[in-house]
Amino acid sequence: MSAASSLPLSGIRVVEFTHMVMGPTCGMILADLGAEVIKVEPPGGDKTRRLPGLGIGFFRTFNRNKKSVVIDIATPQGQAQAAELIGECDVVIENFRPGLMREFGLGYETLSARYPRLVYASHKGFLPGPYEKRLALDEVVQMMGGLAYMTGPVGRPLRAGASVNDIMGGMFGAIGILAALRERDRTGRGQEVQSALFENCVFLCSQHMQQYAMTGEPLPPMPARVSAWSVYDVFTLAQGEQLFIGAVSDKQFVALCGVLQRPGLAVEPRFATNAQRVAARGELIPILSALLAQHRVAELVPKLEAAGIPYAPIVRPEQLLDDPHLKASGGLAPMTTEDGGTTDVVLLPLTMGGRRPGVRQALARIGEHTQEILGRIKARVG
Repeated sequence: MSAASSLPLSGIRVVEFTHMVMGPTCGMILADLGAEVIKVEPPGGDKTRRLPGLGIGFFRTFNRNKKSVVIDIATPQGQAQAAELIGECDVVIENFRPGLMREFGLGYETLSARYPRLVYASHKGFLPGPYEKRLALDEVVQMMGGLAYMTGPVGRPLRAGASVNDIMGGMFGAIGILAALRERDRTGRGQEVQSALFENCVFLCSQHMQQYAMTGEPLPPMPARVSAWSVYDVFTLAQGEQLFIGAVSDKQFVALCGVLQRPGLAVEPRFATNAQRVAARGELIPILSALLAQHRVAELVPKLEAAGIPYAPIVRPEQLLDDPHLKASGGLAPMTTEDGGTTDVVLLPLTMGGRRPGVRQALARIGEHTQEILGRIKARVG
């Protein structure tokens, strides 16, 4: 049995009209899980392949395990080819501006009339409503969805340091597709699935919305928050090293005091319970900071580990390429790139039956599978 045929989505065929991050993430998830995913690129290839700066890694990150076909869907011939290709597929994924696929005759209403079993997933800025025709970016919805306000200091909204809404929007698109395929098993009919950046961001902030609904008190940004736990901070250690420590229970606080050889702190009445420590954080944190400043990370981490205290070094993304846990657990896997080189890519953060869905094929070159896929259609139609 081949690696692809042993995966849960083996036999599902997907055609993807996407660019950037959100739609490609959805397609990559399905591809990693065994679906045959055909990425339709315009002549010259998806412009995401050539993004500079912070976008330089987008294409390689979110387009593995896919085939590439070049079709110009802006032309009548290309639209006809695309429609025939869609007829061979279970799922369509798209993330173009609102209305564009409809203009090309490739919208859900047109295609579902022709292919009633089709599952059609659109990834947009907003779900249907007053905002639906707006164009959106991850940063736009972070600003209007509460996330940037909660991330930055007071008066300085700050976007998260990764494309969180694009990536999670693709995840929710994949979840919707899987549910629609399951429903199709019962009804014999497909349906349209929509996933959107704004609603995704609001979902991320829903805990803060509910807190306000319960307390009636506006929430301050995270850097100015009143923590639910007394020790939940980044501390500066000796020689400027930094370490996050989160002692979130009375037992963990006692253990931390033992590691720092100050067991007496844990029995002081003002620090006896988490609620008392939260009330006295202004006194407690300077004491802990002074003690921690006498330690190096390499010396302190084994002690925290042995004591069962949550901790984390402050890690930069490039350091993760050599992370011992990721390497040992199979979280990184080599992939052949479109230029014949190799790079390590991050796999889906899950296991199924103890296995990590991995890389099955090289990153497709522009139009690498055009003859294979369109030739198959031509043979069927002819």
